[in-house]
Amino acid sequence: MPVITAPHAFNEGNLFVDLESIFGYPLYLKCEGFNFAGSIKLKAANEMVESAERDGVLTPDSILVESSSGNLGVALSMIAASKGYRFLCVTDSRCNLSTRLLMEALGSQVHVVAGLDANGGFLGTRIDYVRSLCASDDRYVWLSQYTNAGNWRAHFRTTGPEIADNFPQLDVLFVGAGTTGTLMGCARYFRQWHRPVRIVAVDSVGSVAFGGKPGRRMIPGLGMSMRPPLLDESFVDEVIRVEEADTIRACHRMARRGFLFGGSTGTVVSGATDWLARHDAHDVTAVAIAPDLGERYLDTIYQTNWLQDLYGDQILDPAHMSTTASRPAERPDTPPPGHREEP
Repeated sequence: MPVITAPHAFNEGNLFVDLESIFGYPLYLKCEGFNFAGSIKLKAANEMVESAERDGVLTPDSILVESSSGNLGVALSMIAASKGYRFLCVTDSRCNLSTRLLMEALGSQVHVVAGLDANGGFLGTRIDYVRSLCASDDRYVWLSQYTNAGNWRAHFRTTGPEIADNFPQLDVLFVGAGTTGTLMGCARYFRQWHRPVRIVAVDSVGSVAFGGKPGRRMIPGLGMSMRPPLLDESFVDEVIRVEEADTIRACHRMARRGFLFGGSTGTVVSGATDWLARHDAHDVTAVAIAPDLGERYLDTIYQTNWLQDLYGDQILDPAHMSTTASRPAERPDTPPPGHREEP
């Protein structure tokens, strides 16, 4: 039996859910929320903190600071509490109340910015605030998940190999795109693997990560209001953009079968199942990565008044619940499922 002394020492990396009975297409969902931080962000947080410690950047007087829409903030709060660091999370109004309360329960400070950036999001405003803090006091240490190579290295070392070990005949992998740390780590791992794997990035409509038109995004997690510095599109075969309404419907379809997942997971699943349906792909081995679970979304995605206020009374109409309407991004013609041209 596992016995641990630090919360970040435990992370279940080999749990997969077969979604075919729910969505009608073969799709295995890699569940990353079964750790004390509740999301895949524990991997990146641990890698970045340990790297900063090895490099001598972090000292007992340091104050960790990071911009986060929620999950990374929780992971860093947990690690900071375990290791004795102070931590300040800079977030915005889209961060779920339960997530903010959880960070504070772990002893962290939370600062919520209100102003929008040039692309109609909050990321630029959050980053400006972090930079001003670091300029004002050299005790602040910004790990910068957006530029830190430890973000993708964590998934090159762990997430990619975990999928490969369980699915040696993998054809296509669906990965949500936020900072693109998970995407880049997995894509780099499978680029060197023994067989070609098609890497499909799943983004949110309204995100500009892959050059899309900026728009309103109310569900935190995936999507960016700037191009992710870690992104190298040469490792990505295809991009799909998902409407938030389809994210919500995917979450509720899984919840009605007893699986409560978060918004990032709903986005990835919606994009993946739509892709499989458009390609009529019944004979491929497909895996999607579920970054989080659903408890932190009870007052948003799973709250009727919140849904109806933002998306209208028909958001959960049964007529729409069995279909998805994800949008392929504007990219060159792509080869058939299960095949990727070598570079």
